[in-house]
Amino acid sequence: MRELLTHFILIDLKWVIRSFPKVPAAVTLLDGPPLVENVWMRGDAQLTRLTDLPPDQAKRLAELECPDFETRPWVTGPALSHRRVAIVSSAGLVVRGENPFRGRDPDYRAIPSTVAAGDLLCSHISINFDRTGFQEDWNVIFPLDRLNELAAEGTIGSVAATHYSFMGATDPVQMEPHARELAGRLKADAVDAVILPPV
Repeated sequence: MRELLTHFILIDLKWVIRSFPKVPAAVTLLDGPPLVENVWMRGDAQLTRLTDLPPDQAKRLAELECPDFETRPWVTGPALSHRRVAIVSSAGLVVRGENPFRGRDPDYRAIPSTVAAGDLLCSHISINFDRTGFQEDWNVIFPLDRLNELAAEGTIGSVAATHYSFMGATDPVQMEPHARELAGRLKADAVDAVILPPV
């Protein structure tokens, strides 16, 4: 996990699947070493392909509208040791006592960097979402402890004051105005790198 956190990569897996359905690829970002040798591999286990799913589910997923990007919006920035890093999750995370996500709410919840592990709840709606890892170690989906360690050792510049969570599996069109608002909040906090932990 530490090695992964020292490289920042934002991959929309659906876009990767549609764009490179059969092509293994070395993914490199910020002139670093290859982060992923093969987009289909995670450790020794292969990621699920559409052809591995039941036909009806594969058809539904294949027909989802995906954005078509004409450019690649990767930009250079300061060295990692000078970057301020935030977490933006899609796990439906919420601070205890605040409004949980309902259904496919398109907005987000703010999570202060001072939150205690026992006060961060997962309100993800999917019955397929396995919460076991989160219950054992919140860093699996909200790697705040790892970010604080990286900041303390100087690998990253600093940790954002606030982190955020959306509810995954929500319509991107409905989420867009909230994502734009969130981008403004990140900018106001001088964040220049974001981790999008997969769930």
